[in-house]
Amino acid sequence: MTRSPWWSRTALVAVTMIVFAACGGTTSTASPSAGAATPVPSAPESVAPYEGMTYPESGEAPCGTDGYTGNVKRISATDASTVVFELCNPDVAFLPKVAFSPFAINDTAWLESKIDPAGTTNQAIVSEVNGTGPYKLDVWNRGSDVTMVRNDAYWGEKAKTEKLIMRWSQEGAQRLVELQSGAVDGIDNVGNTDFPTVEANADLQIQPREGLNVMYFGFNNAFKPFDDVRVRQAIALGIDRERLLTNFAAPGSEIATHFTPCSIPNGCEGEAWGQFDVAAARALLAEAGFADGFKTKIIYRDVSRGYVNDQNVIAVDLQAQLKTNLNIDASIEVQESATFIDNADAGKLDGIHILGWGADYPDVTNFLDYHFGSGATAQFGAKFDDITGPLSQGAIGTNDANRAPFYEQANNAIKANVPMVPIWHQASATAYRADVEGAHSSPLSNEHFASMTPGTRTQIVFMQGAEPPGLYCADESDGEALRVCEQMMEGLYAFEIAGTAAIPALAETCEPNAELTVWTCTLRSGVTFHDGATLDANDVVLSYAVQWDAAHPLHKGRDGSFSYFPGLFGGFLNPPPAAE
Repeated sequence: MTRSPWWSRTALVAVTMIVFAACGGTTSTASPSAGAATPVPSAPESVAPYEGMTYPESGEAPCGTDGYTGNVKRISATDASTVVFELCNPDVAFLPKVAFSPFAINDTAWLESKIDPAGTTNQAIVSEVNGTGPYKLDVWNRGSDVTMVRNDAYWGEKAKTEKLIMRWSQEGAQRLVELQSGAVDGIDNVGNTDFPTVEANADLQIQPREGLNVMYFGFNNAFKPFDDVRVRQAIALGIDRERLLTNFAAPGSEIATHFTPCSIPNGCEGEAWGQFDVAAARALLAEAGFADGFKTKIIYRDVSRGYVNDQNVIAVDLQAQLKTNLNIDASIEVQESATFIDNADAGKLDGIHILGWGADYPDVTNFLDYHFGSGATAQFGAKFDDITGPLSQGAIGTNDANRAPFYEQANNAIKANVPMVPIWHQASATAYRADVEGAHSSPLSNEHFASMTPGTRTQIVFMQGAEPPGLYCADESDGEALRVCEQMMEGLYAFEIAGTAAIPALAETCEPNAELTVWTCTLRSGVTFHDGATLDANDVVLSYAVQWDAAHPLHKGRDGSFSYFPGLFGGFLNPPPAAE
């Protein structure tokens, strides 16, 4: 919310009084008597015009220039309830993007008070939340839980429980024990071998989740020998992905023929990834000068996610396959979860890394642009022009049919360049106590706990795979943080409960022009933040501007990567220099 400074309000009152006196007004307060003339009514107090914010403050972003790869041209608050997004090119996925939790709206005063322009990382906003959602933060007990309480001033349907407590354990077996004992009401990611146990227990219910995800083995081409495409191609051919799927994936999982799941339109255009072929793999290694193999590392974080349950056994099997099939000696390095993600984004992982991705919204840009587009992080090293070019063209298409040829080109280029090897799309599930009404799994892993009723209990307790690194989700990419943020924060749009359709939230509507290059969003009236501040259009502009502009004084959070904005909107305004 934008607040006028005290001096402007005082000056306005003074000017109003002077004008009124000059026009013959009176300040008499005597009560009128019978027959007395009716007093002249007081003039209505003037209201200062709304000072809408525009970003950039002058001009517009330099669309199409060498220094700017982004698709946002300008964002303007034309009045207190209207925000206009002007884009460089059409964006058919604009609504699901703005529904995604990193683009939740913060209050202007909150951003200005909780982010120190002179500071660097781990700003106050990382651990303090002031959203508009159905729950508000009570306390984050580090290492234990995040406790939220019902927001009784919520603009929509109130949460059904007084409290929501998010706990975590990286061990699937431990999560199940907690559920069986009644210590928690629900858990994420039922273990691979625990599906029959849950299904056979009348006191529990299982909620399957579609495998809108991918697990992959990645390479950074800034490090030798992964700068040689033949090495990357050899590893892709020399890994038995079917063996990994059979031994370590959850029931219902499938081999990844492409990076993006095929249920997402255009996800599987182009050639499927090749089959296991050790002879061809060894020939490529020999051609690259590594007939006797080489030494490297397998780097991962020991966490459970929708795309993988036990990375330790996968790392050990990968280590064995590399040695047996390709004579590659790989040591194993386990990193702390947040450190690992930060290192991946910064391009610091110098071996083969195990990572994955779950859908944030149901469009191919969420998978391909975020990882391989012009605004992607340095996870895979230098970008590939034959990938970024088609992706840029596909993103501006206005329907699936005219986008398809570009995604065919992009998928073929990804297969040829091998920045990573896609392994599988894993099915997963949540599980709950049988008396939890409204229990569900979200295909986007953003379960909506405010709509669940846990029997007669006044609180609902859910256990996920890990503690969130931070709660300022503009600067987070881990799903364990996003799920927590989504209970307290809201964007202009949201996703339907247990579905993927984008529906209005803080905006009543966001309407495009015919070319899909201008989106005009009308805000819902009467929405307040948890601290009582009123939502207005300037809050929207600033919430986006601090992510978009890498030179903005408030472009700071937990580590300052803000990877989703360039990944999904093409690039930063005033991007930082590329790392050497």
